[in-house]
Amino acid sequence: MIEIIPNWHPLMVHFTVGLFSISALMYFIGSLLKKPHLLLAARWNLWIGAIMTVGTVLAGLQAYNSVAHDAASHAAMTNHRNWALPTAGTFIALALWALWKQRGAKTVNPVFVGAILLASAMLSITGYKGAELVYRYGIGVMSMPETKGDGGHGSHSHGEKTTGGYHGDAEIKSMKLDDSDASAESDSHHNMKKSTGKSPEDSDEQYAPSETDHDHSAHTH
Repeated sequence: MIEIIPNWHPLMVHFTVGLFSISALMYFIGSLLKKPHLLLAARWNLWIGAIMTVGTVLAGLQAYNSVAHDAASHAAMTNHRNWALPTAGTFIALALWALWKQRGAKTVNPVFVGAILLASAMLSITGYKGAELVYRYGIGVMSMPETKGDGGHGSHSHGEKTTGGYHGDAEIKSMKLDDSDASAESDSHHNMKKSTGKSPEDSDEQYAPSETDHDHSAHTH
């Protein structure tokens, strides 16, 4: 079996959210415009979503009892679970209602449409709380990137063969630093030659240390 880290819940939950959301939207538009084919598509999305949700909930409970976490993230995980279970139960109940009452129907009860829209609002809140577990608390994340500066695109290398290997603000800053260093070195060169009449290269040639010359402070005796 393919290894999914930390488990299968992050993969399966996207099918649950997508199928239920499309179902609710099609129920609303189909009932509003009286389009039977949209209602048929809505029912199938709801039924398939309900089947997927059984696996999503089981994988979520397995993640709840297995991923590494601290006290703060445990409270957030529990809050997400407490929203997820009633939300899943509501959609599964609606799927059974549709299976019992709506097979072959060309219209839909307005109460049903209101109920699935309400369930979709619950789904949005549950999804938001689930996303917070990853992006706010780092649940299930194996490693976090080491960022520098503001952590934006201009603060790191992208492996592109540009000047200095960077792009954006980082490349501009790097080029400015190089120009500044070159200018400072040129000014120092010019000032020394002006005051002594000799360049640094001339001074180096005038004195070449012998093998016996050494600094006593540079080592222990």
